[in-house]
Parts: sequence; structure tokens; C-alpha cells
Amino acid sequence: MHPRNPHADRYDFPQLIAASPALAPFVARNQYGDETIDFANPAAVKALNQALLKQFYGVQLWDIPAGYLCPPIPGRADYLHHAADLLAALHGGTVPRGKQVHVLDIGIGANCVYPIVGTHDYGWRFVGSDIDTVALKSAKMLVAANQSLSGRVEVRQQTHANYIFDGIVKIREEFDLTVCNPPFHASEEEALAANQRKTRNLGQPRTAEPVLNFGGRNTELWYTGGEEAFVRNLVEQSVPLGPRVLWFSTLISKKETLPSIYHFLKKVGALEVKTIDMTHGQKATRFVAWTFQTPEQQQAWAARRWK
Repeated sequence: MHPRNPHADRYDFPQLIAASPALAPFVARNQYGDETIDFANPAAVKALNQALLKQFYGVQLWDIPAGYLCPPIPGRADYLHHAADLLAALHGGTVPRGKQVHVLDIGIGANCVYPIVGTHDYGWRFVGSDIDTVALKSAKMLVAANQSLSGRVEVRQQTHANYIFDGIVKIREEFDLTVCNPPFHASEEEALAANQRKTRNLGQPRTAEPVLNFGGRNTELWYTGGEEAFVRNLVEQSVPLGPRVLWFSTLISKKETLPSIYHFLKKVGALEVKTIDMTHGQKATRFVAWTFQTPEQQQAWAARRWK
């Protein structure tokens, strides 16, 4: 994991339980004698997230509506720290900190994890967008309930299913970075099948009614055409905002998606494209970042905004 990621080591369950006693009933020893939780149990995963967010990020109240995405905190933090390095490269190798750094979280979801990590570790200011009204209500509740997020996170509703930036980014508004956890699957059936495979890998039997251990609603998990279609749409809609966004970025779950995305980024005129590989245990993932600004324009941007 990234050197700044505090989750690189094994979970310290005694410390986590001390921070959040509600985790205790879910912790047990596995066949090797190590303390762990049942990662196939959604309630256990949520309790672990609550403990991690409380211990490492000072979040006193964190909850999500039933069935909504409960993301793995270490992986989300890794994405943000690697993305921060894109900004640091223009700032003498040091990550720019404070409210002057403006980040757009495309699809903030009910969990608000990227803003939680980014405000705590770097003091950044966030706008989080989403189309799901229940997720938006949850995110707004988390911002209101945690003083560390107050004044640093604004939640905006996307009212048009086909738009990503229109209706969200205001006139003359600028962002130093955009992050996105796109829907990875092309249909509900594909999402459930993938979850069944994940559940079997966790040693659980196949069930007639699949349980999404990390949760997820339709707009969080699937999109017509899958992640490739979503990201192509994201790339296409990013073009007009090239002068007002320094780095666009998105997670890519399937390595097979990359050639198509590279081709499309070249087609729309992205001037620089970076792929950052990340490894979390046995899982390999990555995000792609692109900019429409020349190196000279990038340096001028940093000098103007991160004084």
C-alpha cells in the first residue's frame, strides 16, 4: 500500500474494539489463531468500517442505510493518497494541503469515505455528487454529524441520469482533482454473480438469495454497458472542463477495460494520462488519471492556487 496509508499492516483488533466497542461481537479467531471478522457478513463489515473511521479519522458517527455500499477503507484511502501524489509532483514533492485544494467526488454515495479521508489527512475541501436521493441524505447527515467535515464537504444532487458534470460544477468553479468509484458491472445479474464468486472465495456456501457483503445499490454497482461505458462517458464529458480541472481520475476494476479507455482518451485529446497500480493483499486494482493541460499550464495552476 501507499506509504502514507495507515492501513498497510494487519488490523489491530484490540485497538479497534477500544475505539468502537460495537465491533467486539464480530471478532473471532480463525483456524490459524488470528483475530478477524467474517467478511461475508455485511453487519461485521460495517462495524469494522465504523471502528476504522473512528480510530484513524476521528469520525464519531458513521452509518449507512441498509443495502448501500460499505466500501473497504484501506483501498479507498490508497486511491486518495496516490492521487495526492499527482498534485505533489507540481508542489515540490509535497502534497498541497488545506481548503485551497478543491476535490470533486463523483458518486459520493451514502458512505462519504473519500471526503472523510481527504479532509482528515490533507484538509482538502470536497464537493460530492450523486443521483440517489437516499445516498445524498445519508452523506449530508454524516457531514452534519461530524464537525471535522463541517464547512469542508458540500453535497450536490445530480438530477439527470446521463450527466456527470453538468448540473454539478458551477460556472467558473475549479477543481484540482476529481475522483470516482464507477459502477463496475453491466447488470444486476453480473453484480450478483461477482458477489457469489467473492463469497465462495471467503469460504461461504452458495446461497439462493445472494447477500452483498459490501452492499451496493443499482447506481453504485451496475451501469448499462458496464464500467467501460461509464468511464467513456466520464471521459467525453470531461473535455469541456479541461481548463477548469487539473486532474480527472477514476478507478478501473477490470484490466481489460484499459486499452479502450486509453484509445478514447487519445481520441478526445488528453495531453497526459497516468495509470497507477495498487495492490491490497491479493487484490490488484488501479486508477487512471488524465489532464488536458500542458506541463506549463499545470505549473501555472499550482503556482496560482496552492500558495
